[in-house]
Parts: sequence; C-alpha cells; structure tokens
Amino acid sequence: MAVIEFKDVSHVMPNGIMALSNVNLKIESGEVLAIVGSNGAGKTTLLKHMNGLLKPSSGSVFVFGSETKGKSVAELSRHVGLVFQNSDHQIFSESVFEEIAFGLRNFGFAGEELYNKIISTLRWFDLYDLKDRPPMTLSGGEKKRLCIATVIAWNPEVLVLDEPTVGQDYPNKVRLFALIKSLIGEGRTVVIVSHDLEFLWPLSPRTVVMANGRILTEGSAESIFMDEELLNSAGLRQPQLAQLAMRLNLRSPFSSLDDAVTWFRGRI
Repeated sequence: MAVIEFKDVSHVMPNGIMALSNVNLKIESGEVLAIVGSNGAGKTTLLKHMNGLLKPSSGSVFVFGSETKGKSVAELSRHVGLVFQNSDHQIFSESVFEEIAFGLRNFGFAGEELYNKIISTLRWFDLYDLKDRPPMTLSGGEKKRLCIATVIAWNPEVLVLDEPTVGQDYPNKVRLFALIKSLIGEGRTVVIVSHDLEFLWPLSPRTVVMANGRILTEGSAESIFMDEELLNSAGLRQPQLAQLAMRLNLRSPFSSLDDAVTWFRGRI
C-alpha cells in the first residue's frame, strides 16, 4: 500500500524557480526510503509536500489516499511527522517537557494520558534528566533527539527526516542510527533526505536520486551507490565501502565495516 504518492507533481516557488518538475513517486508502508542529491535538487521541497507545508502548483500528492490540497498541515502531520534539518527552526517552548507536550496537546492528549506519554517519550529518548532545561540550551545532538522525540510522541505512521546527521558527531550518529533501526523494527515508514551516504548505506534503503527538481532514477541502495558515474552526476560522493568493493572487483559491496574486515581476514 502506498502511504504517500506523488502524481505528476510540479512546484513553482514565489520567485518563479521550478523547484519540482513532473515528479512521480510512491512510498510504501513499512519501507525505508532515502532521497539523495546535491543542494538545490528539490529534496526538501519534496519533503514539505508530504505533510502539506507546500502544495503542488500542478499534479497531486496523496497521503493515505487523501489528496493534500483538501487537507490542513495539522491533519496531515498526524500521519506524517517531519523533522526539520535545522533543529532551531522546530523548537520554541520554555522547557524540554513542554516541547514534547505541545504537539501532544494539539492532537487531543490530556490529563494522565498526556503526562504518561510525555514521561515515556523523555525516557525513551534519554531526555528525562533534561526535561526542565530550555531547549535552546541543549547541545546539537540533544536538540536533534528532542525534535525527533516531539514527532515520535504522537506516533505518526510515517517519519520524515531532513538531513538528520548534519552537525552530529560520531557518537550521536551512532545513537541516531540505532534509533532509526528501532523505528524500522516497529514497522514504521521512514523517509530520509541526506548527503551522508555512509550513514544511509547500512540501512539498505530504497533510494531516489534527484537533480534540478526531477527524479533521475530510483532503485536499491546497492544499485545506486555502486554506480559511481550516476553519483558523480548528482554531486554525491560514493560510500567508502562501495569504493573498496569496486577496487577489489567485487560484484556486491560490503554491507558493513565488519563484513569488510571478515573478508580480508579470510584471505590472510
């Protein structure tokens, strides 16, 4: 079942720039989809159509079968949770506790149910000890976790992440990866826009490559990331494990660093 579908979607910005041009795309329930491309490819514009922040200039976007043109952002966000690239554009409350509470209240949670939901979310994201802190005083990694927590709290069927690894150090990337894997394990649909192909690689997502507001191609992560010419044309850097496999003339790349180490050990 397609949870989100784009049909011949184009979007013209107020300045006249064609940000999306004749985009057709289906996102299936329970899948992991990566959207990659250089700056200005149209990736963020595409994401903003998924919860109604933007509406098509022409064509149609459907979320769970309903066309977004007839739906408010609040209605669509109940099903599609979008986490912005810049955490500072998303947080605004006086405390971490209230940041999570805000969205839940808007979706009808109240009383004991609201309180229990906030506390369980704080604990799940390792934010409980920070619950009284102003969000703007948090570290970059903590802000990113908070932004994801505020969305996950109301349990949307689809989680959309815009450049989730930007500004994150290695330990926070590891934590974020584990979080995404956990959500995938729960059967959620996850959409990730990222330049960080090294981060995306172990998730094995279906991958869409964009350039100039169009979809160049889509396919498995392996088929996309092993195509050096395609990645170069889209302004992307091939993952190191894919580069290594190509230099060794292997048909398939290593799925992880551990796999590469095991391969080499077997030949020593």
